Amino acid sequence: MTTRVRFAPSPTGQLHVGNARTALLNALFCRREAGTFILRFDDTDAERSREEFARAIAADLEWMGIGWQLLVRQSDRIERYKAAFARLVQGGVVYPCYETQDELEFKRRRLLARRQPPLYDRAALSLSAAARAALQAEGRVPYWRLKLPAAEIAWEDLVRGPTRIRADSMSDPILIRADGTFLYMLPSTVDDIELGVTHVIRGEDHVPNTAVQIVLCQALGGTPPHYAHVPLLTDRAGQGLSKRLGSLTLASLRTEGIEPMALNAFLATLGTGIALRPALSLDDLANDFELGRLAGAAAKFDDEQLRRFNERLVHEMSYDQVAPKLKALGLERADEAFWFAVRDNLHRIGDAAYWHEVCFGNIDVDRDKEGFTAQAAALLPPEPWTAATWSDWVTRLKSTTGRRGRDLFQPLRCALTGRTDGPELKALLPLIGRAKAQQRLQGTGS
Repeated sequence: MTTRVRFAPSPTGQLHVGNARTALLNALFCRREAGTFILRFDDTDAERSREEFARAIAADLEWMGIGWQLLVRQSDRIERYKAAFARLVQGGVVYPCYETQDELEFKRRRLLARRQPPLYDRAALSLSAAARAALQAEGRVPYWRLKLPAAEIAWEDLVRGPTRIRADSMSDPILIRADGTFLYMLPSTVDDIELGVTHVIRGEDHVPNTAVQIVLCQALGGTPPHYAHVPLLTDRAGQGLSKRLGSLTLASLRTEGIEPMALNAFLATLGTGIALRPALSLDDLANDFELGRLAGAAAKFDDEQLRRFNERLVHEMSYDQVAPKLKALGLERADEAFWFAVRDNLHRIGDAAYWHEVCFGNIDVDRDKEGFTAQAAALLPPEPWTAATWSDWVTRLKSTTGRRGRDLFQPLRCALTGRTDGPELKALLPLIGRAKAQQRLQGTGS
């Protein structure tokens, strides 16, 4: 059977690094198995789901290099879920309940006060037909629960290994609200069956959901997919990411200048024991991908480490790799000589814009009040300029002015580049050119 995976975000907000890791793990597994990647928007929550979020999620995945062969929206499949629910009713595995939210909360608090697990007591199962009719006459509309079997639910998890959950340790899950809308469980299970999903790769917080979905899948006559539950991401301190998601959305990382393959390589190796290294493509990452390596403790997402790795990746990028990105930034004169001149001093590719202005545009520079830079201008060698020009010029300046070290180099750098640090001037000088260098040194141009 062809491998089929699915990434199923709810379009109720922006994609964050935890979501992105789930999408990436599915994509790498799918590529390794030459399978099909399904993007499914879980948008049955009409009040919170937004089309702009769906578009943003799709754009984020494309930025990461993750494509999909099938796009599905659950809002288009409501009739399929209704038909499946009708089969469950006919099979007697779901039952109507009539408690209000306040009544359910009272039961929960009472159990907690007794130091008992807050499980639903299945009171609705003992209601007579007359009692149900009386409740409906009051105007109460039922919500529906799945009746879990009094048995152990077991599966061979591709990350956790043999996994077992006692069904009687969980409350019977709600499948349909009183207003007729579906919760997560039933639509997700129906989709997995009908779309032929073979592998579900997601966070370990879904382990209880898997037990329920296995029961549902079997009740609907389907074969449960293989499941893999990976440890969740935490921050550097080992805390959950939920409070920091605003700063860890893919949109924010893109704006900051993080390269997609820096993020991909970083997320793919977290918690695996594999050394972090630059990768050229998702196929490159997929070659080393194994689900079993994801077992163990929660993986720590260190955003500062990501930034350092991003910088390392930028420093190793060839001109062919970066040329389209430089063009997209509008740096039309950024040729190979320019890239290799500035690359090792960039934190992100976008930083090249400033040095493009240094070499080919106009910048604000610090004027020398002591007259040294004007003297240096008078000693500029004639063109053509090469990589040796800087050394020849500096040798003449030392001999003529007697300056050395910082007293020599700092005024020149500030006058030529407007910065106290940056790429080596021996590489920048031929790009700046004699006319522009002379104007800046003399204080007559920018």
